Amino acid sequence: MKHDIQKVVLAYSGGLDTSVILKWIKQTYRCDVITFTADLGQGEDLCGVERRALQTGASKAYVEDLREELARDFIFPMMRANAVYEGRYLLGTSIARPLIAKRLVEIAKAEGAQAIAHGATGKGNDQVRFELTAAALDGGIRTIAPWREWTLRSRTDCVNYAREHDIPVTVTKEKPYSCDGNLLHLSFEGGDLEDPWAEPGPHTYFLTVPVEQASDQPEILTIDFDAGDPVAVNGQPLSPAVVYETLNKLGGKHGVGRLDMVESRFVGMKSRGVYETPGGTILQTAHRDLEGLTMDRETMRLRDQLIPQYAAMIYNGFWFAPEREAVQALIDKTQERVRGTVRLKLYKGAVTILGRKSPVSLYNPALATFEEDAVYDQADAAGFIRLNALRLKAWNTK
Repeated sequence: MKHDIQKVVLAYSGGLDTSVILKWIKQTYRCDVITFTADLGQGEDLCGVERRALQTGASKAYVEDLREELARDFIFPMMRANAVYEGRYLLGTSIARPLIAKRLVEIAKAEGAQAIAHGATGKGNDQVRFELTAAALDGGIRTIAPWREWTLRSRTDCVNYAREHDIPVTVTKEKPYSCDGNLLHLSFEGGDLEDPWAEPGPHTYFLTVPVEQASDQPEILTIDFDAGDPVAVNGQPLSPAVVYETLNKLGGKHGVGRLDMVESRFVGMKSRGVYETPGGTILQTAHRDLEGLTMDRETMRLRDQLIPQYAAMIYNGFWFAPEREAVQALIDKTQERVRGTVRLKLYKGAVTILGRKSPVSLYNPALATFEEDAVYDQADAAGFIRLNALRLKAWNTK
């Protein structure tokens, strides 16, 4: 019931939608609203967010830098799994939502709030991710989702509401796309992208340059890994967040990491999005290659079978579910030996592996050589083949 809620913690960007939501919650629920804004590496200036929140009616405003936590505790574990949704999407939006929801719940507990609130629509995946995370962390907390409750149905409605209620929002020309960004990626949806046949427009290039405009000089770099995590670029140790910031810049100028796809939303519809994930694309390619040198064959095969399920858990909002945590434990065990250095080239949108080395390499030159060796008796292969052929011969017996 509305009268049971005295205090709400709202995920707040400072833009039109969440400013309108802030005022609407105060009017509708007659309660205090505390805002929470996260710096996830989206590249926006958050200096004025606290002031705007308080001017719009918030009783308190949190603004926090969560870049390192996002990279270390969310993106890194996901990358250790080589998680890719529907074989292509590197889950840039999906992985940030559980962190935002986690902090909403933590702040709600600290402030004695009865509910959290978000600005996700009733058509998208984010509403599910926010609310499943909240349920997993605090089964008693309530969620307010205005887009499922109010009578506002468009940006024009929100603009009119803002004007009627003196909300301090500067309304500019509508952006052609709905965008979401963080350390891992930048996404574009809506506008002309709603036609899957239409080519993405020039405004979908922000982190990356078009391949035609990419540098004519290739970029050679090295990435060091330890237990499956990137720890240095070109021999320089970097924090988790700085790894992504560094590789985003390098990949972006070479047009690396663009994806245009139609995907299956958890709520049951297809949607088209354009994603820029330069650093993530570089790291996923390098990590996968180093695994080839350091991971046992059957261990890798087992892990790879779990990738589609693991990726779907993240996409669908089950980061804090017991099944994701159980699979993560297995994945992290497989990554203990993924240690070493990968050398690669960035050029005209492509990531090319040039070499790899590891102190725990499973590659044995004495076994792999085509030259004469003293450790492998080639005659042994005949018996191996005969044993594996037994079931094939039996199957084909008439």
